[in-house]
Amino acid sequence: MIPNLISTVRRIGGCGERALVVPSALAIATFAVALLPATAWAENGEGTIATGTWLSLLPPIVAIALALLTRRVIPSLFAGLWVGAWFAWDVSITGIWHGLLSALDTWIIDALTDPYNMAIIVFTMLIAGMVGIISHNGGIKAIVDHIVGWAHNRRRGNVASGAVGTAIFFDDYSSMLVHGNAVRPMTDRLKISRAKLAYVVDTCAAPLATVMLVSTWVGFQVGLIGDATGGLEGYEIAAYGAFINALPYMFYPILAFIFMWLVIATGRDFGPMAKAERQAAREGRLNYGDEVVEEADDTGDELRAKAEIPLRTINAWLPVVVLVVATVAGLFITGEGDNLREVIGSADPFNTLLWGSLLAVLVAAVLSVGQGILSMQETVGAWFAGVRGVLEVLVILTFAWALSDVTQELDTADFLAGMLGEAIPPGLMPVIIFVLAAAMSFAIGTSWGTMGILLPLAVPLTWTILQQAGMGDASGYAILHGVIAAVLAGAVWGDHASPISDTTVLSAATSHCGVAEHTNTQLPYALGVGLIAIVLGLLPVGLGLPVWLGLILGLIGIVALVWLVGRPITDERAGTADTN
Repeated sequence: MIPNLISTVRRIGGCGERALVVPSALAIATFAVALLPATAWAENGEGTIATGTWLSLLPPIVAIALALLTRRVIPSLFAGLWVGAWFAWDVSITGIWHGLLSALDTWIIDALTDPYNMAIIVFTMLIAGMVGIISHNGGIKAIVDHIVGWAHNRRRGNVASGAVGTAIFFDDYSSMLVHGNAVRPMTDRLKISRAKLAYVVDTCAAPLATVMLVSTWVGFQVGLIGDATGGLEGYEIAAYGAFINALPYMFYPILAFIFMWLVIATGRDFGPMAKAERQAAREGRLNYGDEVVEEADDTGDELRAKAEIPLRTINAWLPVVVLVVATVAGLFITGEGDNLREVIGSADPFNTLLWGSLLAVLVAAVLSVGQGILSMQETVGAWFAGVRGVLEVLVILTFAWALSDVTQELDTADFLAGMLGEAIPPGLMPVIIFVLAAAMSFAIGTSWGTMGILLPLAVPLTWTILQQAGMGDASGYAILHGVIAAVLAGAVWGDHASPISDTTVLSAATSHCGVAEHTNTQLPYALGVGLIAIVLGLLPVGLGLPVWLGLILGLIGIVALVWLVGRPITDERAGTADTN
């Protein structure tokens, strides 16, 4: 699903290959162990000397530090896992070797053999394969062509661009690769700046995919949430139910997507984006500033429809509808309770996701083969093309699961909560975690890596702090769900705003917009919405305000931002406001 361009753009802004990531991690850990006083080597009665001590913090710290230093998430996660496996085995020189071996034969294998974890992996592969099939059979292209054909002026052009990105909600990379390449000729013709196109493409990717009930993101996120909440004593909501409960607290992605549509509908922009739009409307200069933009060939070969085939929208929307309907129906079939929250909370999300994705793949395959658009061999090849796009996600997820298990073995969350429990009010945890996740994601350029590192640590830590405050039951659910949402939303903010993020670079590339231009024009929007999400959303909700009221305040905030700061594009030659 992801062409060779992605492997290229992920290196932009990076630090080069870091061959010494794991040796550096071991050096850090060895130095820390050497600093232990002699009395620290006494047995603590349970586990190794690292269990429940400050040494238990080193595995996640090593993973975070190396990810920030190298911007290589997978080796950084493995390095943290190795250190954790070493400490869990025995804090000694020989334990280094045993830790390396047990990282694979114990922790990673245990993560992969867990039936719930494997269900998430299979679901992710199935839905990614479905995306590959409906791309290759021309279904997605048919939808895009249908929407784009409706646009005849700048306002309709922006609406059409937003509609295309919204329609491809089930995968962020598919959205970016198809969206930018398919819509750019139309926006160029209508004199819409490429910076505006890149902003719409970027906003319809990660911020949208992260809040959808069925997408290639949901398996990754639910898998992490399930592992993080599985060991919480007294927490009785299943992983998918926890994800559903956390959705209303995801202020940034929700508000960022609505803000994008407000900008499109009102035609009001501000900051560098307004200058880029005025320049495009008045002078026809589609790229703003002096940055040299390479007019690369269209990307996304593996998502391009097969040549000379009929393009029918049903080949895309029917499998997606089957996916959504089957998944929702499965939740009601397997769940029970007196209200929707209880039904979803008690449902079997893993089986329902598997059922829905399997049926969607079968429908996509039957439509493709039955109409003679693809042969059986081509259909299987398209499915594998989609699966290849999520292999990196599955590796990150597996390593994150294993690292989470190690930190639980070492009682990392309990030790950290013991240090911070009295210093941090529970209500401030969502804001603190959001800022931490946003900063980390901005620095390393990946939301998936940030989620994989922070969720296994933030969730148990928050639950322990809540228990210490006497809120370790249903009374603390709002804050815990707020923290889960804060990790996901903060990671998306950093991914959305970072100039080294793969989504930032890919959105710019498919829009033929410079990376610096895209970053500079989009950053004021991301900062504005992010600040509103914190001040009017996470902070008051963490202090006890109902989440629905926080959402209303956030909506009022972004409307005020558009109307008070944004200005309509004016054509000085005509003296009239541009209708955008």
